[in-house]
Amino acid sequence: MITLLTSNVGGVGEFLQSSGIYQMFLEAGGWKCLVMIALACFLLYLAIKKQYEPMLLLPIAFGMLLTNLPGAGMFHAEIFSGGQIDWAELSTGHAGLLDYLYLGVKLGIYPCLIFVGVGAMTDFGPLIANPKSFLMGAAAQIGIFLTFVGACAMGIFTIEEAASIGIIGGADGPTSIYLTSKLAPQLLGPIAIAAYSYMALVPVIQPPIMRALTTEKERQIKMTTLRQVSKTEKIIFPIVITIIIALILPSAAPLIGCLMLGNLMKECGVVDRLAKTVQNELMNIVVIFLGITVGATATAEAFLDWKTLGILALGIVAFSCGTAGGVLLAKLMNVFLPEGKKINPLIGSAGVSAVPMAARVSQSEGLKANPSNYLLMHAMGPNVSGVVGSAVAAGILLCFLG
Repeated sequence: MITLLTSNVGGVGEFLQSSGIYQMFLEAGGWKCLVMIALACFLLYLAIKKQYEPMLLLPIAFGMLLTNLPGAGMFHAEIFSGGQIDWAELSTGHAGLLDYLYLGVKLGIYPCLIFVGVGAMTDFGPLIANPKSFLMGAAAQIGIFLTFVGACAMGIFTIEEAASIGIIGGADGPTSIYLTSKLAPQLLGPIAIAAYSYMALVPVIQPPIMRALTTEKERQIKMTTLRQVSKTEKIIFPIVITIIIALILPSAAPLIGCLMLGNLMKECGVVDRLAKTVQNELMNIVVIFLGITVGATATAEAFLDWKTLGILALGIVAFSCGTAGGVLLAKLMNVFLPEGKKINPLIGSAGVSAVPMAARVSQSEGLKANPSNYLLMHAMGPNVSGVVGSAVAAGILLCFLG
């Protein structure tokens, strides 16, 4: 009887020590998990109540919650340490659910599949009708490279980490995740959260910069109606862009190729079922897996670090510089354009690839200056150009650093 009682007491003790409550409150460092759980709940609040990019912020926040539950063992960062995958550990059966799902991020599968869906939902008509939009979309990527140089100069980030931080300036979540998973996977959680948070804050961050860099007269510029783009042009465009970019910059081919594949499905008109699938079912499934697994990388050890604050600060610098770059190039272009052909500089801010939110901000600011000024379709040119531009920027950084 005594032996039985002793064994039962020992079993109860082991059970209590294995509980998440014990590990959180009685083990060293357990407080970090509590902080991360609180942060995850705050992000869930922002996604649900404030509707800040809820489609991805909600699964990211819940993934963060799951990975920081003590003892749950759903994600093991050590399996992916050093940028390599420990396939032996994965094959033992001791890995958690999120470890297996994370392979889609680590191998670059999820971001590319999302780009197929993005392409199928994108209309490149405004860009084709006004090719000058390409220049503004390219100029908006200056925030990526300025922040990359600045992060390198700080001396606290490696060159690969600096590149991953800089890509936040493209305001393109999947591209940020794709590049970071290749160059600095240990920063994936903070960078993804920063990228999607700033994308959600486009209507807050951009307007003050746009107003500061333009005059009232410039904001009142009315632009002529864009020409009608033929179906043939829309079909040829994704094929030509894929060939040109892939031949010049092969490292950008996965993202650009998937983006243009989705767009071709939409525009060709012969695979409507496929186009609808990638826009809806495929996109939704991949977004869930991507969000949860990216959130899972935000462990207490990786997130509660002084570098995280640096990433958040540099991210907003990158985004602000990108916004300014597009506006300033539009102003410069106006120096060489005749009257009647002038560009409203407000559309340059849409060169960051937060589609279509950045274009809507341009439209909103234009209406404030001139109630009869409709800039939305004009702003969509730089906006979709920014999607291509951020993917090309990621390809450039990957080419030199990957």
